[in-house]
Amino acid sequence: MDKKQTRLRRARKTRARIAELKMVRLSVHRTNSHIYAQIIDETGNKVLASASSLEADVRSAMANGGNVAAAAVIGKRIAEKAKAAGIEQVAFDRSGFKYHGRMKALADAAREHGLVF
Repeated sequence: MDKKQTRLRRARKTRARIAELKMVRLSVHRTNSHIYAQIIDETGNKVLASASSLEADVRSAMANGGNVAAAAVIGKRIAEKAKAAGIEQVAFDRSGFKYHGRMKALADAAREHGLVF
């Protein structure tokens, strides 16, 4: 198995556990250049809120969308959007990525701004 297949296998296992819990999930994906966060409903069919480093507001404020500072901004934005949608508790889906660096920064920022997970 290569690195990507291993990550996707971890992601499938995590998503299966979250599906059993029947919880809204905060799904995070990262690339070298950007980071994306979505809040997805219990069924996995509908995106309730989203934020990414590609949004115009974020791009104008940040020089680089693929660093820890950008991840913290996205964590704050997704927490604010979730609050506006009436969501306070989520399950954190890191998409098979290590809980380190940008993932940790996004999660910490989301927790600081009111999301519970």
